[in-house]
Amino acid sequence: MYLWRNFLFFFLIISFLLCQIFQLACAENVTQLHFKQNQFSKLSINTQNNKKIFIKTDTMLLKINKHGGDIEEAYLLTYKDKLNSIKPFRLLQTSSDFSYQAQSGITGINSSDNSRYEIKPWFTSAKSYFQLKNGQNELRVPMLWIDQYGVIYKKTFILTPGSYVVKVEYLIQNKSNKILNLSMFGQLKQTVKLPKNRDVHNNNFLIQNFRGAACSTEYSKYEKYKFNDILNHKNVYTKTKNGWVAMLQQYFVTAWIPCSEGDNIIYTSNLGNGVAAIGYKSHSFRVMPEKKYKISSKLWIGPAIQESMSVLAPNLDLTVDYGFLWFLSQPLFKLLRYFNNILHNWGVAIILITLVMRIIMYPFTKSQYISMVKIRSLQPQINDLKVKFADNKTKLSQEIMSLYKREHINPFSGFFSLLIQMPIFLALYYMLIGSIELRHAPFVLWITDLSAQDPFYVLPIITGITMFYIQRMSPSTISDPVQRNIVNFIPILFSLFFLWFPSGLVLYYIVSNIVTIFQQKIICSKLKKVD
Repeated sequence: MYLWRNFLFFFLIISFLLCQIFQLACAENVTQLHFKQNQFSKLSINTQNNKKIFIKTDTMLLKINKHGGDIEEAYLLTYKDKLNSIKPFRLLQTSSDFSYQAQSGITGINSSDNSRYEIKPWFTSAKSYFQLKNGQNELRVPMLWIDQYGVIYKKTFILTPGSYVVKVEYLIQNKSNKILNLSMFGQLKQTVKLPKNRDVHNNNFLIQNFRGAACSTEYSKYEKYKFNDILNHKNVYTKTKNGWVAMLQQYFVTAWIPCSEGDNIIYTSNLGNGVAAIGYKSHSFRVMPEKKYKISSKLWIGPAIQESMSVLAPNLDLTVDYGFLWFLSQPLFKLLRYFNNILHNWGVAIILITLVMRIIMYPFTKSQYISMVKIRSLQPQINDLKVKFADNKTKLSQEIMSLYKREHINPFSGFFSLLIQMPIFLALYYMLIGSIELRHAPFVLWITDLSAQDPFYVLPIITGITMFYIQRMSPSTISDPVQRNIVNFIPILFSLFFLWFPSGLVLYYIVSNIVTIFQQKIICSKLKKVD
């Protein structure tokens, strides 16, 4: 009975995941490590290139094109590209077959800077390489451009240590004799089709995350937009106070957060050649002759760290997409993080959270197991009813239900336990594949990444063994040999499926099975004492 319940449980999960796979695009995976200077030197940096500016802090390396002042490359120095790689993770990229950029600029009727429409100014800079030094609280990278009317545009990138936030500040000095009506914009653009060398997801057909655009407005805390919808011109054009725009993939986020007051326009756009964009345009502002005006915006380029993003902007932490079970995944993650802060091991934290969940669900487990034992004790009477009403299936069902009612047995109690466990299982699944803190997080020995599958398949095998043991100790009402053989095959089937599951999730299921074994032994011993 327990194995049949597990089989149904697992079937529902797989059906759900396959549906998600059909709907969602893929994404990518990370945990922190200090990137050494000699490893940094292996990055391809040509500081003699007078068309580019390079900025290095303790958390990131940025490459900015002076033609427009757009961020074309972004390396996250505290995150590895792959588990055993020495290369840092590259979030933004510009190449012949793929583009993912963070653009910003000033646009308007009186502006010669219309970078949003690819009419870009050429900025000048005092040097091509800027580095945030130890003990330095702030790094300012100024760029200058003077248009044909003498209007001075000073664009400054401001970075701080230990942060993934880039503040982009514009200072406009109107040296012309006309009134300027301008707006600032921030735009994220990305090629929808990924090149073969751009792997933004785990090599796991069951692990799929949303890759696309998102925004927050005063009317909606969080809205997602599929890239294909944007390419099909299902575009957004919304006026809102505050808000933000973002592009998402597994574990990483790029987001523009306007700092100006007033109404902003949030939009999506098909830029052609398979490139989708989401951006914002600030409220219009005036710059009178011989006057100055300052406006700014913040750009998050980095891992989806919920705590940091929630401080930066309201609802930005919702970009850590836990799906429709976010209301379960978020408290589970907070509890998991609490345990990890004490134990400093995410695997042990998973074990503890599993114990907590099973203790909470113990009353349901007990009720289910008692019902199974009682049903098994009634099996001789049920067999007599099957013989007596062999030609009347309706009457047989009625008599069996009447028997259950007389004995105060609820035959559906197992499904109540299933209905409780399945959302928790799925919530934990999305938490494990969506939380950056678990990317490359080691447990013990060969388990060096709890968000990836077990490389030696030890945990899935242990899962099958624990399930087989539970099957042997659980009361069974199956007498047909064919059905019994099918049930005996279920642990093997489960083990095969779990080969592709994140090792953290398999660890959860192993601990859950072990707790089930002990709980059933306790319940069984109590029932024997009652008898």
